[in-house]
Amino acid sequence: MNFLFHMLLSGADDQVLIGNFMGDFVKGPQLERFPERVRQGITLHRRIDSFASRAEPFQASRRRLDPHYGLYRGVLVDLFYDHFLVREWRLWSDEPFERYLARTRAIIERQRCELPERLQRLVPIIFDELLPSYGRVDGIATALERMSRRVTRANPLAGGEAELLRHYDALQADFHGFMPLVRSFAEDFIRSEE
Repeated sequence: MNFLFHMLLSGADDQVLIGNFMGDFVKGPQLERFPERVRQGITLHRRIDSFASRAEPFQASRRRLDPHYGLYRGVLVDLFYDHFLVREWRLWSDEPFERYLARTRAIIERQRCELPERLQRLVPIIFDELLPSYGRVDGIATALERMSRRVTRANPLAGGEAELLRHYDALQADFHGFMPLVRSFAEDFIRSEE
């Protein structure tokens, strides 16, 4: 899951951050049970995902991956982009990475009881294990292995880090093309909701 990417695009509102963080875990009518700014964060998450599905740099990354991965190519690209985000953190944030993780975790922990139950259990894994490891290819491999076990049907996710290595430079170039576009999109959405 590309938690880091979504968190960074949440702007300065803690409630939007909470909603964007939980976006993949909230389905359909569950949205109405959350406060307005959290709902806006969940909506932002969904809009970012929709934007990515149409954005040429993101689609170029999907097309680079072996067709064998099918619909999971988008999942792989999401995670690969979190990898590049960690590797090049200083290009995208003035706040040091470790401090950013500590600050955003504190925000999320303060409202942990409001998160969907499954996500509540994942918070320590996300912040202690996954996000700090995303800057390494073996960290991406571990995340993909975990995800492959959580998906109930057979899937090709485990071992997908081979595609990152195989297309590393081209995927990184796609990421560089995508990041300014999606950042501008997210900022426009946040401004329109104020």
